[in-house]
Amino acid sequence: MAFEFRTVAATATSLFAIGVLSTCSPGTKAWANDSIKEPVSSEAITEIVRDPISTIIPDPESTPAVPAEEIERKIAEPAETKTTRRAGSLAELVKRHAATSTSSREAECLAGAIYFESKSEHVDGQLAVAQTIINRAKSGRFASSNCGVVFQRGQFSFVRGGGFPPIARSGQQWKTAVAVAHIAMNNLWSSSVSNALFFHARHVSPGWRLKRIASLGNHVFYR
Repeated sequence: MAFEFRTVAATATSLFAIGVLSTCSPGTKAWANDSIKEPVSSEAITEIVRDPISTIIPDPESTPAVPAEEIERKIAEPAETKTTRRAGSLAELVKRHAATSTSSREAECLAGAIYFESKSEHVDGQLAVAQTIINRAKSGRFASSNCGVVFQRGQFSFVRGGGFPPIARSGQQWKTAVAVAHIAMNNLWSSSVSNALFFHARHVSPGWRLKRIASLGNHVFYR
């Protein structure tokens, strides 16, 4: 059966070649189709008929290979990260997320901490505060959630009775804090204090024997 199939295929290909070449004597030109007015030589037609597959399917060896790591990264990368990465600055990214609302208690706790601890600072300083809180929650040395870290006894002076003081939620400072919390929780921008676990205000000197990482905004950060 396979022999008969190859014979029929070869015969069909030969008949097709004869039909095409009979209209073009050697050295003459033929139009490829009515829409593209490019002359095609009879030699080129002969080559297409002789080896039609190679004219359609690219040679795998000549096609640049995409590293498997790059493919996996593109698949795993969140869509939001792909669109926001093009922001030229953190301030620009914060503006893009100015209408974001707190979608969970974890986001609410983080935004509240940013608001009361650093609302008067530039967004870089606010992100540093947020990153430190997130680092604590992931470290295994503190509470395992943003809320647990923020409301841990004796850690933040703005906490009153296990909660936040009233927040002016219609104000721009709260909206900025919420946007920064969203950016930090979704890892949309890298903070310069990405591994910090402690910070204190500039106006105090606790004398900590810790590794100082950076001084940013109104705070000094440590590991």
